[in-house]
Amino acid sequence: MADPAIDHVDSLDEELEVVSNYKPPPEKTIEQILETDKEDESLRKYKETLLGEAKAGSVIVDTNDPRKVIVKMLALCVADRPDMELDLSGDVSKLKKQTFVIKEGVSYKIRIDFIVQREIVHGLKYVQKTYRLGVPVDKMTHMVGSYPPKTEIQSYTTPAEDAPAGVVARGSYTVHSLFTDDDENEHLKWEWTFDIKKDWK
Repeated sequence: MADPAIDHVDSLDEELEVVSNYKPPPEKTIEQILETDKEDESLRKYKETLLGEAKAGSVIVDTNDPRKVIVKMLALCVADRPDMELDLSGDVSKLKKQTFVIKEGVSYKIRIDFIVQREIVHGLKYVQKTYRLGVPVDKMTHMVGSYPPKTEIQSYTTPAEDAPAGVVARGSYTVHSLFTDDDENEHLKWEWTFDIKKDWK
């Protein structure tokens, strides 16, 4: 996370992105993937191993939820402390009322728990924009990867980051989070808040 005392935010509000020639591959169903190159025995076995339980047909965990990705939880993970968890399976508009306290300067990671159902999802991404007093102070994008459908919860944990430190850094922050993918599907968008304090109390 950036130190808000340093004005290094390069016009986050303009959302400048690096132009890339990368084009995501067209979506394929599990059946199409299994049918491709099926005469190649080693490739067929590899795909079956990769797809796991999905090879027998689409995995549907919640028949009432049409989404391919169901985001269940976000957790702030700090060594030697219990994880601070946000339940994302309910009304996410209420999360703004729940505030995490983070001790300044600590190293932390963010873990996201999610379920993939129905079809393979390609190029999952976690995007997070952090604001202080309405002013953007940080933005990060993490490539989560591609996942087959499974009945079990799957997880992604970001690399460690250091919370800002110092008198200027202390205060309240608002975070806009988005779980998306290569095809720009918005699987979940939510807001949450945290306070940087001198100590955990």
